[in-house]
Amino acid sequence: MKKKILLNVLFNLGIILSIFGMGWSYNNKSPLVVAFFGATFVAFVYVKIQLIKTIKDFKK
Repeated sequence: MKKKILLNVLFNLGIILSIFGMGWSYNNKSPLVVAFFGATFVAFVYVKIQLIKTIKDFKK
């Protein structure tokens, strides 16, 4: 369970950093970097949703 908590913290950090990265690269007019950070944001959210599903199944 400690591993899942650590993964959750890392995924949250990745989501937050992806949002800041998108804002920074948008202000610097770098559309390719915005797309990269957008893709990483989507990946972190997807994996976090999968982690939440496994935790819900674990609690049952």
